[in-house]
Amino acid sequence: MEVLKLLQESYLGKVKMIYIDPPYNTGNDFIYRDDFAMSGEEYSEGSGQVDEETGDRLFKNTDSNGRFHSDWCSMIYSRLMLARNLLADDGGIFISIDDNELNNLIAIGKEVFGTDGYIATFVWEKRKTRENRKIISIRHDYIVCFTKNYEKRADTIGLEPMDDDAIDRYKNPDNDPRGIWTSVPAIAQAGHGTKNQFYTLTSPRGIQFDPPSGSCWRYTKDKMQEAISDNRIWFGIDGTGVPRIKKFLTEGKQGLTPETILFADKAGTNDSAKREVVSLFDGIAVFETPKPVSMIEHILKICNCATNGICLDFFSGSATTAHAVMQLNAKDGGHRKFIMVQLPEPCDEKSEAYKAGYPNICEIGKERIRRAAKKIAVDNPDKSFDGGFRVFKLDDTNMTDVYYSAGEYTQDLLSQLESNIKPDRTDLDLLFGCLLEWGLPLSMPYTSEQSEGCTVHTYNDGDLIACFDENIPDTVIKEIAKRQPLRAVFRDSSFADSPAKINVGEIFKMLAPDTRVKVL
Repeated sequence: MEVLKLLQESYLGKVKMIYIDPPYNTGNDFIYRDDFAMSGEEYSEGSGQVDEETGDRLFKNTDSNGRFHSDWCSMIYSRLMLARNLLADDGGIFISIDDNELNNLIAIGKEVFGTDGYIATFVWEKRKTRENRKIISIRHDYIVCFTKNYEKRADTIGLEPMDDDAIDRYKNPDNDPRGIWTSVPAIAQAGHGTKNQFYTLTSPRGIQFDPPSGSCWRYTKDKMQEAISDNRIWFGIDGTGVPRIKKFLTEGKQGLTPETILFADKAGTNDSAKREVVSLFDGIAVFETPKPVSMIEHILKICNCATNGICLDFFSGSATTAHAVMQLNAKDGGHRKFIMVQLPEPCDEKSEAYKAGYPNICEIGKERIRRAAKKIAVDNPDKSFDGGFRVFKLDDTNMTDVYYSAGEYTQDLLSQLESNIKPDRTDLDLLFGCLLEWGLPLSMPYTSEQSEGCTVHTYNDGDLIACFDENIPDTVIKEIAKRQPLRAVFRDSSFADSPAKINVGEIFKMLAPDTRVKVL
């Protein structure tokens, strides 16, 4: 949850698609330990999401717990509230769940995104075989979908790409010069029709047709005659059939309306998902509950995730979402970006993953992205594909957090306070901390170069230039100012004294008056 808070500035309203596969609260799984009612002393411990004594970030939510459902609801509610801020106006969030918390999830989602924000509950066929060891063989899970903005829900869910079977239904039996077409009914429900849609239609061969009981013609009489004259109404190969409207493949938006049932043949199953991971990891089952890449890829397509969209998964597990994003990019030449968030949950020491050298789930996810990127590049040698990614680890502030009262300040103490930055922090710690503070994305390119013995970091060709060395000479500062970056950052100890710090401001006023200068 802390990561979602940190992303609020940089990715506010920018995420097109969110997919999460949270704990289903079956009574045997773990959920995140959140404390929503705490004293001031407890906050110091709780704010880091870590138990001070044990270091546990998770707890097993057994069904004997008196707050069995409420603990899970509190956990998911707080995260959905933060996720809503990150979601674009035309973005969609897709949440995998089973029967245990389906009703609660829908209720919470409607509270967070609004009643109108609820789009659908998809049913995913997660297995194709019968489970005979149980009373009921459950073959499905759910994926609940919400949108942030009801007015743009039509932009949230788009058309599913047409498959070969759908395209095969397009023919051209009358050799129409506009190309292949299929026919759709020329009638509509009577309850939605106007009086101009109720009439007797006469075909070019003089045959009269009335709409069936409870129906009306889709077009008004005048529009229908125009369509007949333009050869857009089909009366069958011999001209005596019931009229139907010709729909050409080359006209309008092409695709299929998404259905609420995701069949295993297209979306994959739990078994196929496991096989995907096993094949990537040389036959080792390093993760027990992955989702199929094909299922996430399907969601990316129907969510209208543009070729440069941002996708987020904050229960990333083995990083299936990252795998799906990269695979879709390779197929259509897209440049979608992914953000995966996962606590470093330790692997059981008896598990195959631990024996294979993966101490926690984060390490599995990172390695899967590496291996998947390599495989995708090999499978698509003629495609321009970027499989690079950055890894960040959540930590506390870069700044020292020790406070003294006025009476405690002595000359010895002041000599120890020359730097207000924690001594173990690197230049990159400071650089990316500034990016988050200023609301800049974390995925842009950066370079580091030497200038008179100082290291100068340039982010995204001048969005930000930083130098965190001690006692930076004026010549280096002037060189940075001449580049006229949007932002410039230094640390307090970069300057010998207060006059030197004041001089920096004057240099930028003269050479780069529009640059925002910050001193840590």
